[in-house]
Amino acid sequence: MGPDEQLALLPMPSAQARTDGTSTPLGQPASEIQAGRAEATLVDARSILTPASGFMSEWDYTLNPYSGCGFGCNYCYAAFFSRDTSLRDSWGEWVKAKQNAVTLIRRACQRRSLIGKSIYMSSVTDPYQPVERKLKLTRSILEELIQHQPRLAIQTRSPLVARDVELIREFRTVQVNVTVTTDSEVVRRAFEPHCPTNSKRLVAVAGLTKLGIDTGITLTPLLPVDDAERFADDLAATGVRRFVVQPFHAGKGRFVRGTGAAAKQLAKEMKWDSERYQQVVEVLRRVLPSLVEGRDGFAPPA
Repeated sequence: MGPDEQLALLPMPSAQARTDGTSTPLGQPASEIQAGRAEATLVDARSILTPASGFMSEWDYTLNPYSGCGFGCNYCYAAFFSRDTSLRDSWGEWVKAKQNAVTLIRRACQRRSLIGKSIYMSSVTDPYQPVERKLKLTRSILEELIQHQPRLAIQTRSPLVARDVELIREFRTVQVNVTVTTDSEVVRRAFEPHCPTNSKRLVAVAGLTKLGIDTGITLTPLLPVDDAERFADDLAATGVRRFVVQPFHAGKGRFVRGTGAAAKQLAKEMKWDSERYQQVVEVLRRVLPSLVEGRDGFAPPA
């Protein structure tokens, strides 16, 4: 099967006029859009390309099309960036869509070229969270960035990224990282109940890899695992060559209000501690072609 035939098998967007994110999919102006349990509000951002720092300091810019995230993983570090306690406590129930993102990118490119600059999309949100299916904001950003050819990394835990594969293939330097956290649906439902199943993520990863897209799997964080050997085999079967892993510390980690008790109890029942984490990592290291721990796994594409 050739690349174009493989492309036809991946989920693709319906035919529609190109949008800059200022309208709903039906082309009607809207200030609020419901996507799953999250309510999305369209806002005008002051900036969209943020000079990278800290953990992402090797990059030139981070790009977050949204504030907040409809996936609302109960351990998400991004929730604790919210200065407003009510927003932090309602993490996963609100999203702010930066409707002027494309305009901001165009303005930035009038001042400086993005050609060859490294951009990480996204660092504190998921560009393919549920509301993206309706708004296509990330898609419109890709359409604009193609014209400027940065070195782009897309970080998501959603199979929806496969919708935009024909755009992704137009970048000369691009990598797609898909987060897969566990082999257990019981664990996923406890820690990230509003996310797609990990099996669906693996299917999407395998499809992108077959199309020749540089795709990685980020086991970040690695949540409790049922069967390390089987999990390693399932990961390897995707054809991915690049894997990154980071630990999750159930005792030290912070949880969104009202969600931590059940997740911590499950981790305790599964005896998920630093020793068990290292045991699983050793299995993964033996089976997978490449496994990098921590920050080194998030270097910009060459």
